[in-house]
Amino acid sequence: MMGLFGKSKSADPKEQVTEWTKKIRKEGYVIDRQINGIKREELKVTRSLKEAAKKGDKDVCMILAKEVVHARKTVTKLHTAKANLNSVQLQMKDQLATIKVTGALQTSAEVMKSMQALIKLPEIQKTMQELSREMMKAGILEEMMEDTMEGLEGEEEEEDAQAEIDKILLEITAGALGAAPDALKDTLPAAAAATVPAAAVEDEEADDDLEEMKSRLEALRS
Repeated sequence: MMGLFGKSKSADPKEQVTEWTKKIRKEGYVIDRQINGIKREELKVTRSLKEAAKKGDKDVCMILAKEVVHARKTVTKLHTAKANLNSVQLQMKDQLATIKVTGALQTSAEVMKSMQALIKLPEIQKTMQELSREMMKAGILEEMMEDTMEGLEGEEEEEDAQAEIDKILLEITAGALGAAPDALKDTLPAAAAATVPAAAVEDEEADDDLEEMKSRLEALRS
């Protein structure tokens, strides 16, 4: 590590790229674990939300629905981060090919773009900032703006928050349990109040939930 910071010019380019690739792959495993952990927690929250809906506890349903919204947004961000990590890994292979021809690393706009996105993610921010600085010293990245290196996150879009919550309530309570509890009718869209045979819908939605979970896990593995 110290060698990369203090002697970047004399460091072996192939060794640098190999080391960066290992770190990037390791961060990919970290993200995979986080996604799986969030999905497990979301499943628990979903079960609790269904129970709260059965009891007609509107306040608890609202709180739990917000948790589901946050979990799904986080998973989406993590999937995007994983795609960026994979992109950087591919670019590292290109760098190794370039080294064989020219004997040196080359500036990469693609790596620059991916790293700028990755250093904004709190879960892997520290490692990505460190790698970015090493890559700048090695010449792969151009100098980044200081505010970019700080990795500040943008504010949540509050305008869409209530719509997302309503959607989750409709999906999990009305969808899985049949008719929406009276306590939730003033929160859910009008369609949520429609009465459906509870047992039939519950079985159908349970199957849908399992299929959706399988799809997400398959997407995660790819």
